[in-house]
Amino acid sequence: MTKMRRTVFILIAGVMALSGCGAKDTVKNETQTKPKQEAVVDPEKLEIEEFMDKYVDTEERPIAIMVDNDDKNARPHAGLEDAYLIYEMIIEGGSTRFMALYRNTDTEKIGPIRSSRHYYLDYVMENDAIYTHFGWSPRAMQDISKFGINKINGVLGGDENIFWREKKYKGDWHSAYTSIKNIKDMAQKKSYRAKTEHKNGLEYSDSYIELPPENIAKKVDLRYSYKYTTAYSYNEETRLYEKSIDGEPHAMQSGEVLSLKNIIVMFIGDSALGDGSDRRNINTTGSGKGYYITNGAYEEIIWEKPSRSENTVYKKADGTPLLINPGKTIVNIISPSANTNIE
Repeated sequence: MTKMRRTVFILIAGVMALSGCGAKDTVKNETQTKPKQEAVVDPEKLEIEEFMDKYVDTEERPIAIMVDNDDKNARPHAGLEDAYLIYEMIIEGGSTRFMALYRNTDTEKIGPIRSSRHYYLDYVMENDAIYTHFGWSPRAMQDISKFGINKINGVLGGDENIFWREKKYKGDWHSAYTSIKNIKDMAQKKSYRAKTEHKNGLEYSDSYIELPPENIAKKVDLRYSYKYTTAYSYNEETRLYEKSIDGEPHAMQSGEVLSLKNIIVMFIGDSALGDGSDRRNINTTGSGKGYYITNGAYEEIIWEKPSRSENTVYKKADGTPLLINPGKTIVNIISPSANTNIE
């Protein structure tokens, strides 16, 4: 090999060696700088976890609040959209009243707040709740004392300081409101226990469940009395039931329409209390039938409540435990003779 050819060969070899090093460095640098693949977040799982952490798997003691629903003067309601669990039952005169339960929320306005009826106490106790109301019937007053219920009553004992009035007309009694902060401050002043280890009778699934598709429940109508009907329409997009009252959307003062993931219908008869007034009695103990409604479908259920202070146990028609979807729930307690329609 001539001197010139040898020189050219050496130069080429050097260039190739340098190029090879550069290629290795490039591969190495690409490997080092390649971003890590982010974990895929399942929005459904996240939604379930958030609900369970906030409302179910928590030690914060629930607050139960009586909310007026006598007639249109009580509406629009404030704060019901923040409740994770609502009970609706008949009272005297064919109207209903709500008992709304709250946890881990700072709702600034709830109401209008009205007086207690004795059968609501059975669901206060099974939720181990602090009970907020504005007045009481004689039987409720007696039973609150009998069962030692932690109460905040807007008509006596200084508790009225946590409420405010927003009267729309002279003599308006649909006008008392309060906030979660006010209730918690009063509960602390009264040395009420702020935590609980108690679980109510509702058992939640760890994933969203679907009911038999042939049991269609796109609309639910519950006629409580000659003067009051509530209904629910299923929204396919949100997968929630939008509530209505007497044919009109159940709108909140916030502008939201009250929407729920779950509807439980419990058939329990009501009768005259027999105290000389028009007040009713609902015997919450024993057992009966009902429906569980979610995600556009329904199934028949059985409920059992051994005593007034014990949990209601919900079962499927075959006797196996009922699991419900994580989400906000309303329990409609209504007479088996009432006109109920699911379509």
